[in-house]
Amino acid sequence: MLPKGVKDFLPIKAAKIEQLKQTLHEVFHRWAFRPVIPPSLEFLHVLEKGLGEGLREKTFRFDDRQDGKLVAFSPDITPQVARIVATRMQHAPLPQRLCYSGQVLRHAEQQAGKDREIFQAGVELIGLDGPEADAEMIAMAVECLQALGAEEFTIDIGQVEFFRGVMADLPLSPEQARQLQCAIGRKDNSGLMELLQELSLNDREKQAILALPRLFGGREVLDRAEEAVINDRSRTALDNLKQVLEVLEVYGVEKHITFDLGELRGVDYHTGITFQGFLSGLGQAVCSGGRYDNLTARYGLPAPATGFAFNLLHLLNAFDKQLEKSAAKYADVLIFQTGSNKQPAQLAAQSLRQKGYSVARDIIERQLEDSIQYAHKMNYRFVMVVGEPDETVRLIQLADDNEQQIPYRSLLAEGFCL
Repeated sequence: MLPKGVKDFLPIKAAKIEQLKQTLHEVFHRWAFRPVIPPSLEFLHVLEKGLGEGLREKTFRFDDRQDGKLVAFSPDITPQVARIVATRMQHAPLPQRLCYSGQVLRHAEQQAGKDREIFQAGVELIGLDGPEADAEMIAMAVECLQALGAEEFTIDIGQVEFFRGVMADLPLSPEQARQLQCAIGRKDNSGLMELLQELSLNDREKQAILALPRLFGGREVLDRAEEAVINDRSRTALDNLKQVLEVLEVYGVEKHITFDLGELRGVDYHTGITFQGFLSGLGQAVCSGGRYDNLTARYGLPAPATGFAFNLLHLLNAFDKQLEKSAAKYADVLIFQTGSNKQPAQLAAQSLRQKGYSVARDIIERQLEDSIQYAHKMNYRFVMVVGEPDETVRLIQLADDNEQQIPYRSLLAEGFCL
């Protein structure tokens, strides 16, 4: 039995997750991002500086028996990277391009299929402002999905400053603003109209709010949005989106881009561009990110920042079948020993490993046929039958049962290869 929301991952599934991480980190490396490894535990009061209200409520916390202080498992890696840069790398030159992969824990609602342990792999670009830095994040996310083999996918881009511009200076109570935000986020047009009927807003203000849930689609959304608003803050946000799109067109990824100006995810945390990646046929976002210029300042180093992270378990759900072949990688050789002298088999295994092959000795005492059956089930390429040093070695290729005889001495020679 395991606590709800966590899982064991057996060898094939674990290999698939490792393959996903490796593919993503290869892309991160091509974009010159360097790895960092944050700790599993943080002091709660330090960690909470970098968490929004939503993540604070989902944080696992407990007393540290050593010093009595409250510690926590981080629910997200981005605040940890921000702390590392602000406190441990404050004298390092900016910008810093950092990448990571790891597991975080979050309290989740008690419902079927809700993960509390989340596998993340992502990047943080700290110290760069402007549309090119935002575009770099989105272009990287596209390249990651392409590297994984995705064909049909979209990156949905929002801009929280557009929403803030629409809502700024309206005569609303905090509760009224919250209700409007919730209705916009749900794209609940009828509920939004009912709320607006009760508010003392002019027609132009109401029309701008009503437009928000409908402002999603292709590039034409930006033109429609420009007609819907008159405030400078929202127009500046639209200019930012247009500049980001220009850079994305240079990268040649614009066909994967959609806009959603009614997307209010992280509106209290993000400071500009936000985005999410969606695969065709999968309802959950596989990656999310955006600009968060205020985060590192909470740890003492004001700096602009942007980044994104992939949810590896969502990717696993999407690419499970495609990863089957690479996850079931063959081990090279299972060595079966005849006779009581174990040294020839041990030396053969050592020699093959030094040549780069994956090798295991079948230490269990059993018949050759049983070892061959085991090797088939465990995806070995060869069974090697080793006896005395002056004898020949039998090499059985499991794919076709082809067998060849090899002098034992040549097996140990420097140039030997399977």
